[in-house]
Order: sequence, then structure tokens, then C-alpha cells
Amino acid sequence: MSDEEYVYDEASGEWIPAAEAAAKAAAADTVEVRDSVGNLLQDGDQVTLIKDLTVKGAGQTLKRGTLIKSIRLTGDAQEIDCKFDGIKGLVLRAEFVRKR
Repeated sequence: MSDEEYVYDEASGEWIPAAEAAAKAAAADTVEVRDSVGNLLQDGDQVTLIKDLTVKGAGQTLKRGTLIKSIRLTGDAQEIDCKFDGIKGLVLRAEFVRKR
């Protein structure tokens, strides 16, 4: 006899192992972030700007074609966190970048 715990899955209406339920919950929490052309973005990717963007508070404009290295996903489907020389805490919208 197995000592494994079972939990009731309301979506399927069945009893499933607790480990399987935890895996389903983790998969549901992941957010897919896609760039302007639909490529899937991941932490550490390099992206290129597809439009000139004025950075509020920094007094700078990032030009189209600027390469942004080593992005981080924020958990929001449309926002990515990145670093750029002279700008701290830069957050870009995924719709304005293309994966390199």
C-alpha cells in the first residue's frame, strides 16, 4: 500500500497524487512573455528595441536597434526588467522589443 497523499482535482473531478497537483499549480503560475513578433522570452535573453523610446526620469531616449543584454522576467506577461548604462531600474514593455 502506498503512503502517498491524494488531493481532489476540481478541474478533472478526480483524485490525483499530491505531487502531480503541485506540478499542475506550478505550471499554471508560469507566465509566457513574448516579444513583438511572438518569440518566447526567457531570463538572460538579449533583445533589440524596435522603436525609439523616451525613458521617463532619465532624460534619455533609447534609439531603435539598441541592444539590451541579459533581461529578467518580472512575472507580468508584458513587462521585462533590464539594465542599461546610466539607467537604473529600467522596465520595458515586451511589445517594443525583439529577441536577438
